[in-house]
Amino acid sequence: MPGRSDPALRVLVVANQKGGVGKTTTAINLGTALAAVGEKVLLIDSDPQGNASTGLGVGRALRKKTLYDVLMGEEAVGDSVVKTSVPGLDLIPSDPDLSGVELELGQQARRSFKLRDALAPLRDGRSYSYVLIDCPPSLNLLTVNAMAAADAVLVPLQCEFFALEGLSQLMRTIDLVRGSLNPALELQGVVLTMYDRRNSLSEQVASDVRAHFGDAVYQTVIPRNVRVSEAPSFGKPALVYDLKCAGSQAYLKLAREVVLRERKRRARSELEVS
Repeated sequence: MPGRSDPALRVLVVANQKGGVGKTTTAINLGTALAAVGEKVLLIDSDPQGNASTGLGVGRALRKKTLYDVLMGEEAVGDSVVKTSVPGLDLIPSDPDLSGVELELGQQARRSFKLRDALAPLRDGRSYSYVLIDCPPSLNLLTVNAMAAADAVLVPLQCEFFALEGLSQLMRTIDLVRGSLNPALELQGVVLTMYDRRNSLSEQVASDVRAHFGDAVYQTVIPRNVRVSEAPSFGKPALVYDLKCAGSQAYLKLAREVVLRERKRRARSELEVS
């Protein structure tokens, strides 16, 4: 059993303030892969564009209740969940109304903790073992709520020239949130995405990131893969669209690595508590 200081649920924010890094693709396919290896997963679409919802085949007509309703206090998390076509993977969808949350919450008390408060009933781990929150590529109230609610941040990092610049901005954001809202927030890990072995720049970026962040960088790298790019247009995770493609196999490998790291972290926590 986890120690008292180690909740049964692990809440991970999938974030990068730079767009086009494979953030939503990683949220969808890591969630699917975690479900495939036996975990119970809730994916929260916290981007008003709703790409994670669309990518899981949950069209606008099926989004009767969304994250907007949760943050506004109109619906409980459990009542806003949509079952996806992937066994073990549930979704709280998004819609464009989310873009107005910052204005509508205004100066409300605990406006940065709306999501944390909403997720509190799930903390016993009976419903889910992982919550993944797909954030917009910007620092706004939605991202702040996600980080205030999370245990850790998982960062997809595209293997391209400006990647490290975007990562340094995100690390400053994590430090700000840690200093003012969530002292326990950790860096879960960095996932190298869109890796192209034929491109020497990909290898150079991967080498630089590993030199800077060490073991925080996952060994698994996600290759640039056409089948992964095609999958969202069919409303399917890549693992459902084409399980055997290189991208799908990489996300399965990443899920196993995430679970293994989590087991080791919990074992350390148990020793500290005992």
